[in-house]
Amino acid sequence: MAAARILLTQRWPEAVEAALWRDYDTTILEHTLSVPEWRAALQEYDAICPCVTDRFVAELGETGPVKTRLLANYGVGYNHINLDAARQLGLTVTNTPGVLTDATADLAMTLLLMVARRAGEGERQLRAGQWRGWYPTHLMGAQVSGATLGIIGLGRIGLAMAHKAHYGFGMSILYHNRRELNDSAVARMGARFCANVDDLLQAADFVAIHTPGGQDTRHLFDARRFAAMRPHAYLINTSRGDVVDENALIAALDAGQIAGAALDVYEQEPRVPAALLERENVVLLPHLGSATLSTRTAMGMKVKANLDAFFSGQPVPDRVL
Repeated sequence: MAAARILLTQRWPEAVEAALWRDYDTTILEHTLSVPEWRAALQEYDAICPCVTDRFVAELGETGPVKTRLLANYGVGYNHINLDAARQLGLTVTNTPGVLTDATADLAMTLLLMVARRAGEGERQLRAGQWRGWYPTHLMGAQVSGATLGIIGLGRIGLAMAHKAHYGFGMSILYHNRRELNDSAVARMGARFCANVDDLLQAADFVAIHTPGGQDTRHLFDARRFAAMRPHAYLINTSRGDVVDENALIAALDAGQIAGAALDVYEQEPRVPAALLERENVVLLPHLGSATLSTRTAMGMKVKANLDAFFSGQPVPDRVL
């Protein structure tokens, strides 16, 4: 029996590619799919393995009968895939939860520390030859140890960040979820549930976003939410770029409503507004949340596990649709 034909839109870690080449008729494009390319690929491949940059839009649901049966997404977030369109074509959709939890939480803590301690500013100053030596008021930042961290979305990644922040830095934890968690790990940290987002914002020194993307959370952080934050507070976002209204964020920074922001994701990736690039109190990273070799390899192996199950007629382990 011929091996299933699968399409990767980007290069993956070598170990994953080798495993896929062994078991599947694999094609690698190395670029983001356009709508016409999506349509052509749906007629040619048994499975397509998209990344966050590959947008499966609503109009693709009108493509008609297709050869593709599985979208095996490389990543835990899947708001770039229009599930109604996928359903219309009869596609199964999977993702890669769990394996990127610690890497993304580590990166969120990296952002928090960088923006609090003005690490980006300091490195730029030193590399530019502008550092004139130690003095008492040089690049004074915010204290992290003992501060209050507010987490929007205490799922796997949010909980991992809370654990690192509380036990590593003695931070007090506030969190907002759809409902209060009855979880022993949360109770041991003394994490306090805030049913209202604004209550959390009014009490937190740092606010970290860990919500899913999609219409329900688009521009969750808008002008009203920034106005509710404390003027010395910092925003950290490693979730999805469209959770934050970037124009509202820029206005809040200009008005001094918040002290700064640290971002790994953006509304129009890879485009980043010049008004953010120019600010010293904003830390900007190029979507590195899961970017460790072990994590990206594990993500790829998760995709392969879903492919293997699907094409052997077994239930896929990470089914989204």
